[in-house]
Amino acid sequence: MTLRLFLAIPIPEPAAERLLALETDVPGASWRAAEQLHLTLRFIGEVNEAIARDIDTEVGRILAAPFEIALEGAGSFGGREPSALWAGVRDCPALVQLAGACESAIRNAGLPPEPRRYKPHVTLAYLHGTRDVEVAHFLSDAAEFRSTPFIVDHFCMYSSRATRSGSHYVEEAVYPLAG
Repeated sequence: MTLRLFLAIPIPEPAAERLLALETDVPGASWRAAEQLHLTLRFIGEVNEAIARDIDTEVGRILAAPFEIALEGAGSFGGREPSALWAGVRDCPALVQLAGACESAIRNAGLPPEPRRYKPHVTLAYLHGTRDVEVAHFLSDAAEFRSTPFIVDHFCMYSSRATRSGSHYVEEAVYPLAG
């Protein structure tokens, strides 16, 4: 059996409520539900159970202290053919260090490096046939978005399972930050 995995920070309820308030009538947008909101540290992809155990062992060795982050601003992926809307994260060196430690752990487990540069964000909606002008309106409305800062004291390994109503995420492991 294979699992589709990723490492992420869950978004606490007050911040999730602020993110959900950004939802507007953007044609072609499939908005994420509160339980789907997370800040990805490292997408892993499809792996077998043995590799998943190796990843869990390596990620379990990460030592990091809790830190504070805040979400701010918004953006999109896809340029002239937009594919997703996201909320950004205020500059946070501790977050970048944690993502780097996750990358190292994944590589220590034998997986190839992530080819893309880390861009911390929370995906708000996936887009289907949305025009760039419609995205520009959303980005203008969301430009001043800010969440209250929150403490990150753990992160999780999630599996993703496709369902008729979209992706369903299952928490497979929790990694406390106590370093």
